[in-house]
Amino acid sequence: MPAVLALAAVATFGVDLPVAMKLRHWNVEASPEYNKDVHDSLGYFDTFEPFGHGRGVVLVLLILHQLDPARRWAIPRVAACALAGGMAANLLKMLIVRSRPNDIPLDFHSSVWATFGQWLPGFSGQSGLQSFPSAHTAAAAGLAAALIWLYPQGRWLFTALAVLVGCQRIVSGAHFPSDVLIGAAAGCLAATFFLHVGRLPVWFDRWESRWRGVN
Repeated sequence: MPAVLALAAVATFGVDLPVAMKLRHWNVEASPEYNKDVHDSLGYFDTFEPFGHGRGVVLVLLILHQLDPARRWAIPRVAACALAGGMAANLLKMLIVRSRPNDIPLDFHSSVWATFGQWLPGFSGQSGLQSFPSAHTAAAAGLAAALIWLYPQGRWLFTALAVLVGCQRIVSGAHFPSDVLIGAAAGCLAATFFLHVGRLPVWFDRWESRWRGVN
């Protein structure tokens, strides 16, 4: 899945600017294309943003703790997947600068590559230059992967929530479509190392078995 999402991101570079600029013109009152009805309708996507935010992750963990006591042993691993997804995206932000769609002028006519800036900005990049990739989407993808592992019967619900977080990041002008896809790839890849690949899943399995044995 991470490889598929990364390849999709590469293919999406061609539509990054058209999508971002159309949404920007619809949302900015100074634009002659501003449409209040569309602007208000797109605002409904904000409902799903918390699924990719730290506060939303904490809420999900609290719900798991209260509603499914038999699976409380999974809380650390679910939290780790979401946190690792967000951290993976934030590390990628330190590699290259990219302007957010909201910070691009309405009359921008350059190529998509002009949205990228210097390499290795480290911690010096301001928020407006940290579009690539989407950390919200990465955290949502990591959280969704962990919840699907824990509750496979809810795979479509958790996948839909992660997709809706990505849509919110695009329609809000915070990220380009390719940023969202790379973020999703980073989140899925990070979660894999806690769920299926390497030594961490073995360590978590052993620790969780002890917890279940105690309870």
